[in-house]
Amino acid sequence: MKLKTKIHLSSTLLMLVILILANTGIYFLFGKMSNTTEYKQLLSRSKELTAALSKIDQEEEVKIVLQAYIPANGAIRILDESGKPTITTESVESLAKSSSSPQPDEKYAIGEYDGVEALTIAVPIIWPSGEVVTLEMTQLLTDVAANLKLLGYVLVGVTIFAMIPIILSSMTLGRLLTQPIEKLLAAMSESRREGTYEKINTFAKGKDELAEMERSYNEMMERLEENYLHQEQFVSDASHELKTPLTVIESYARLLKRQGHDNRAVAEEATDAILAESVRMKEMIAQMLELAKSHQERTYDPMPLHLPNVLHAVVQPLRQTFRRDIQVDADGDVVVETDEKHLRQLLFILLDNARKYSEREIKTGVRKGADGAELYVTDYGRGIPKEHLPNLFNRFYRVETDRNRKTGGTGLGLAIAKEIADALGVQLQVESIEGLGTTFRIVFPNRKGEDQL
Repeated sequence: MKLKTKIHLSSTLLMLVILILANTGIYFLFGKMSNTTEYKQLLSRSKELTAALSKIDQEEEVKIVLQAYIPANGAIRILDESGKPTITTESVESLAKSSSSPQPDEKYAIGEYDGVEALTIAVPIIWPSGEVVTLEMTQLLTDVAANLKLLGYVLVGVTIFAMIPIILSSMTLGRLLTQPIEKLLAAMSESRREGTYEKINTFAKGKDELAEMERSYNEMMERLEENYLHQEQFVSDASHELKTPLTVIESYARLLKRQGHDNRAVAEEATDAILAESVRMKEMIAQMLELAKSHQERTYDPMPLHLPNVLHAVVQPLRQTFRRDIQVDADGDVVVETDEKHLRQLLFILLDNARKYSEREIKTGVRKGADGAELYVTDYGRGIPKEHLPNLFNRFYRVETDRNRKTGGTGLGLAIAKEIADALGVQLQVESIEGLGTTFRIVFPNRKGEDQL
């Protein structure tokens, strides 16, 4: 059974049950109120009769008075102290015999005469002789029965006519609820069949859960398509980048095969080139694997870190290994909460990048600003043209291909740095003036509850 049919049937049945319960309640409430009204009318008539009987001195006049106060379609009985009827006056034959006497704790009793209910009340009165007797007055509820019958027809008719808009509204409700799901299923089927990333038309102003589901699906499709395109581009770029060192290795291997046995200088040149390209290709593959890792595969363990200590720990081995002048301005006491391992990796990429693309000193340090703590790395190399800055963190993007080959760059370092920064929740900013140098900044935004001293 389809969801639309389930919604249609369940909502229709629910409304039908509610209507039946409401109409049943109305029916019985109307009957109860009608009986109460008849009881009050009989009680009022009995009081008038009691007042009239109190003015009579002779018992012979009692029947005349009783005949005057007998209800239409009713009866009056006088019961002695033992409960035996002594006088009976009725406008309907044998009605008094068919009536039920109310119990002491009851206001009235309901009996039945010829298929029609009869209401009886009992009132104690003082007889002209001075003894206490019981006055019973009975009224056939003919009008009440007729009204209840008419009310039943009306309620059944209302229920039948009310079901028409209920059925139409339940069909509309089912269509409204399932239409976005059907659109979603159609888009998913189309995507599976055609191998595309189909989106569904949605109302931008919708704020309910269904509209949110449609928007979420479209956003998911956009991300999947974007990731797929990035993956295709990554594979294409990786193939191109790996092809270059492999071509160099193949060329030098052929040269070595032809002349390497007879010419030592050629052999040394070829082996050096092959070694350099192999190292470069190994570094590129390692960086590709790093980029291929999802954020879920990387583990982050945030903890309070003293930024000057972290910076000194990263700079010291670089100084010793590459014999470069790296100046550190990090004497302040700045503490942030982040993952130490990945912060070190991020700093290493920026410092190694500055080392590769500059010959002069490198300056790095820690600052505290209004927006939060900041780590910076400044080199005094050739700088980056302004038009290249927006694409600087794209994978395999190179400002100058020849310069990257000379320095051993792969075009992946800054892309990895950007992903790490995003995962750590920090901002990676770059400023560069062509001919003067470049500055990268890692900005740690102030967070609620985080101490930055």
